[in-house]
Amino acid sequence: MSTSPALQQSEPHGPRSLADVFEQEFRYVWNSLRRLGVQARDLEDVTHEVFVRVHDQWPLYDAERPLRPWLFGIALGLATNYRRLARHRVDLVAEVPDTSDPADDAEDGLVRRQEAELVHAALQRVPLEQRAVLVLHELDGFSVPDIATTLALSVNTAYSRLRLGREAFRTSFRRLATQKGWR
Repeated sequence: MSTSPALQQSEPHGPRSLADVFEQEFRYVWNSLRRLGVQARDLEDVTHEVFVRVHDQWPLYDAERPLRPWLFGIALGLATNYRRLARHRVDLVAEVPDTSDPADDAEDGLVRRQEAELVHAALQRVPLEQRAVLVLHELDGFSVPDIATTLALSVNTAYSRLRLGREAFRTSFRRLATQKGWR
């Protein structure tokens, strides 16, 4: 059985320099924060704050454990604080990065972008504690026991949040697809 690319990159590598961690994991942290509901205009600042916390907590990192779930845990804490502080903001437009492939023709690119927007919008409607487990498992490829350890949950709670997160995502996706006339 082969290991997913997300897991290959996050397996223990022994001591790594903070500069290497920043260079190699910046994109992962950025995307994780976006998936956790940090708006595009704030991603740079919140990502910076994650790496400030990584610097502060680096002596506590266990090099025998995968790095990415540890980074995700820090990102989740900051995203939670961000969402709490951002609760009074009103966003008129939800920004989704352009994920189109230049090799696609215009129609395929448009369909892919619309699908990405729909997935992103549905994901944003999943409660954060469920979304964290859903993203770590479904998108980043980590096992539920590893997720439970990272987020300081019991394994049963992590499985429950994954199940509830999947249900919430499916419900939101169907509702949004119906509103857009896709089904």
